[in-house]
Order: sequence, then C-alpha cells, then structure tokens
Amino acid sequence: MDMNVDSRVIVLGLLAAVSGCANTPPHEDASDPLEPVNRVVDTFNDKVDRAVLKPTAQAYEQTVPQLARASVTNFFSNLREPVVIVNDLLQGKPRQGAADTGRLLVNSTLGVFGLFDPATQMGLGKHNEDFGQTLGYWGVGEGWYLVLPILGPSTVRDGVGMAVDYQIDPLAQHDEVRERNALGALNLVDTRARLLSATKVRDTAALDAYLFTREAYRQHRWDRIHDGNPPPPSFDDE
Repeated sequence: MDMNVDSRVIVLGLLAAVSGCANTPPHEDASDPLEPVNRVVDTFNDKVDRAVLKPTAQAYEQTVPQLARASVTNFFSNLREPVVIVNDLLQGKPRQGAADTGRLLVNSTLGVFGLFDPATQMGLGKHNEDFGQTLGYWGVGEGWYLVLPILGPSTVRDGVGMAVDYQIDPLAQHDEVRERNALGALNLVDTRARLLSATKVRDTAALDAYLFTREAYRQHRWDRIHDGNPPPPSFDDE
C-alpha cells in the first residue's frame, strides 16, 4: 500500500485501468517478470489487510470525527514536507521548492505543528514529490514492477526512491523507537482509511485485482512524474 497516495487520484487511476487490465494476459507484460512472486506477496498483503488493516481503518473512520482525522492527515503531510522540498530542488523546481518551504513554515507555526493547513488558504498548495519521481523526471525507467510486503505496489525505481527518501524523512529518522512506531502505525491506519473508497472500487470492478492494481499504480506514478500532464505512456518500452 503506497502510504503517500492521494485516494482520489487512485480512484481515477483504477477506473482508467479497467479496460486495459481486463484484456491483457499477465505474460504479455515484460515489465513484470516477477509476477508469480508478486502475486504471492499480494495475496499475503490482502490477507493482512482483510484481517487487520481494513477493519482497523473502518473502526478509525467510524469512531474518530472527520475534523480530527483531517488533522492527523495534515500532520503527517506536513511532517513529510522536507522530503518534498529536497525533491523539488533535485528536479530543478526552485520556485516550487520555495513555495513548499513557505508551506512548511506556515503550517508548522500558524497551523500548530501541521495539525491545520492555513498554507493552502494562503495560496501555498500541496505538492507531492519523492525520489522515485525525481528519478523518473530525469528519465530513469520504472524497471520491474514489485509488490512489497505491507507497503504494496512499487517498482525497482520507486523502491530505490523510498530508500533514499527514508534517509531524510523526519518520522523515519526519529530517534525514539516507541514514538516512531506509534506514529508510523497511526499514519498507516489514517492512510488506509483514506483508501477505503479506492479499494471498494477495485474490489467491485476488477476482474483481476492484481492486474488492476498494477496498472492503476503505474498510471498514477506516470501522472505524478509529469505533474498531472503526462505524455502518452510507453511502459513496455522501458
């Protein structure tokens, strides 16, 4: 499960992926030679999700008021802003980097440590950048598709990106292990709660949930690399 995915974008990606996934035999995708292993991991993730993550997320959604959940989402989004800023600069986007730095400062102060989002109201909108996108921005191909335990869909490129981002992520580098684990668990539950509608779409529409998720993920990442204005994708040529 990609912990930094906007659920609305995922829903759109899932819907866009329906026809292609339904008609593409697994062996025809050269970018997924690990499909047999990926499917085993995907099945494991699905069992963990159905047994633990999904019911916990549903309980969280039902018992925690929407405003409180929004504050949790805002807090973790703000905590990740340093990763976004670094990748703004690595992609040669100094103006966006300056805007995101301003966003971090405003939300960390006026927004009470990021619990609220006054920066958006001031015109400093949220951006999503990571090192996987940075590699894609500079022309690095996505490589093989990977399904990671618990974390879910990824690629070789995005896996490398996660490892790099981990080194500058304030939450990942927090020294107090107990606090770090508790915050990480809360972030996971909050993210899963925001994805409940997306997975409902997948479970309802997909003939093959694995192919459905794979293509939706790849389209979503292609869109993000190109800041919402991508050229026609050519995944199989990479």
